[in-house]
Amino acid sequence: MLDLLNGFVQELRNAGLPVSLTENLDAMEAIQHIPIEDRDAFKYALGATLIKNNSHWRAFETVFEVYFSLRGPEYKLAEGDESDLDELWREMQEQQQQGEGQGGGGAMDALTPEEIAQMLMQALLNGDQAMMRALAKQSVQRFAGMEPGRPVGGTYYLYRTLRNLDLDGMLDKLMEQTAQQAQGGELTHLEQRLEHDEFEHRIEQFKQEIEAEIRRRLVADRGVEAMAKTLRKPLPEDVEFMHASRDEMQSLKKALQPLTRKLAARLARKRRHGRKGPLDFRNTVRHSLSYGGVPAEPKFKYPRPAKPELMVVADISGSVAAFARFTLMLVYAISGQFSKVRSFVFIDGIDEVTEYFRATEDIQEAIHRVNTEADVVWVDGHSDYGHAFEVFWERYGKDIGPKTTVLLLGDARNNYHASQAWVVKEIRQRARHVYWLNPEPKSYWNTGDSIVSDYGVHTDGVYECRNLRQLEGFVEKLT
Repeated sequence: MLDLLNGFVQELRNAGLPVSLTENLDAMEAIQHIPIEDRDAFKYALGATLIKNNSHWRAFETVFEVYFSLRGPEYKLAEGDESDLDELWREMQEQQQQGEGQGGGGAMDALTPEEIAQMLMQALLNGDQAMMRALAKQSVQRFAGMEPGRPVGGTYYLYRTLRNLDLDGMLDKLMEQTAQQAQGGELTHLEQRLEHDEFEHRIEQFKQEIEAEIRRRLVADRGVEAMAKTLRKPLPEDVEFMHASRDEMQSLKKALQPLTRKLAARLARKRRHGRKGPLDFRNTVRHSLSYGGVPAEPKFKYPRPAKPELMVVADISGSVAAFARFTLMLVYAISGQFSKVRSFVFIDGIDEVTEYFRATEDIQEAIHRVNTEADVVWVDGHSDYGHAFEVFWERYGKDIGPKTTVLLLGDARNNYHASQAWVVKEIRQRARHVYWLNPEPKSYWNTGDSIVSDYGVHTDGVYECRNLRQLEGFVEKLT
């Protein structure tokens, strides 16, 4: 068990979860009081001691299901032990053949797919969890076609099993059966809705049992380390903006709110506890009187850093649009740390969108207006950094001053147009700082039509910001 737990914790760390030695020891202490047979209690005891962020729960759950897939009472039904299924099948046959004088029975090996579907329908009607688990095991064994050592993912086996079971038509059959059993042979609208939701839930539970059984067999065949590596999913803060799926985008949005609170508190604390300034001679002499004129306690002048102004100029074309949206959301969520925030978006034309954020407290609504109302197309709607920057300088260059920090967001893929890099040079001469944030991997910079180095030489730094973790690290540099 100790080796299993050590491997489990190491895989959590490999997945990006920050598990400290102290938390590891706490987990080992907690499970001494939890029986491993109580799978849920065991799982939540580990989660309570090892997980500090709700957004990490999904990654934790995936690793747990792999490392403890061969543990728990639900696995005590061995592959060859089908007595429960045989008993159910005999009861069903006896009910159907009652009064005909024929014997029931029949081994599970002789059952047809239609007969297995009939047993599944009965289990779903009754909500029999144990029987659904046993049928999931039998269905995987019968239909998945799993072979030891075969390099096939679990999704393929799941598809084969569900295709043979035809669960899509099962819901309609369950509703028909329930209607026949109802008084008068008809359900009210409310009863239909309640029964429909309940059967959908049971079918989903059955699918989860099939997934769990496939996972257990794969772990038994390939080992926990190999399967954990295969099923490993990035944490929300490590998901790349440019390649995130719809579900991952939702996870990113959920992770953004606690991140902004943490960053705002950190930036405020950083400004409040600034470095000591130069020696304050007069104050030191005045306080030395209590020591007989000996300057035993030097006094310093504390700097009073002003809040910087911030200008964000973001490319919202194509795949970099998601990166621009999340950066704008993050900046405006911590806008209290800046004296002024102005935002501009562009493709081949450029438009100021500051008022969209001032007009509402809902950042999501403001982002929606940016995507639908901003005037960012000049000619053909393909990125033209040179023209956008030139227009920005003509319209808004006079507003840049020594307190202004300018953020330029984009991949600098300019479709082979003129770079007009002189604009960034002029901005740098007026501004306090100019930073460029690029959502592409560094290995992609300056390849193809990327001209990030043409602009980067005139900035205070070009930073790779592919995910929330990297974006968080950069934001701390702004004050």
